[in-house]
Amino acid sequence: TEELNISGSLMRNKLKYHEFLKKRVNTNHTRGPFHLRSPSKMFWRAVRGMLPHKTPRGADALHRLKVFEGIPPAYGKTKRQVVPSALKSLRLKPNRNFTVLGRLSTEVGWRYADVVKTLEEKRKVKSAAFYARKRALLRLKAKATKGLGSNAETTALAKLGY
Repeated sequence: TEELNISGSLMRNKLKYHEFLKKRVNTNHTRGPFHLRSPSKMFWRAVRGMLPHKTPRGADALHRLKVFEGIPPAYGKTKRQVVPSALKSLRLKPNRNFTVLGRLSTEVGWRYADVVKTLEEKRKVKSAAFYARKRALLRLKAKATKGLGSNAETTALAKLGY
């Protein structure tokens, strides 16, 4: 979530967030509003504002939403998906300013950007090694199956559906 783009310059979004930080309950501050600083929680709160989270249907939808900083190990080997309608090139004009959510978070008090960055670098190294092994195995498999196509047994098996 720290790589999400928000329209508007960093200064404008920072001023807007500082205005939000001024809002609080006059008597007991533990009752809210809660000013979440991590990028995943900022995104979660923005999505919560788009959902009817006080109804059972909206609450269920919000419980199904999972947001993280970086990519956790449980999702490290899953295939990434791209939402074409959410691409910056389609949503923002080329000359418009935009803010990266991770940068805004660090400006307003999130202290773990460097930790997430080092963990992501380690994950990318492991992912590159995994992908290289996978490609090598696929090449070997293709080479092995290429040599099998000529003999009579494979043609007989192909007729039977194997």
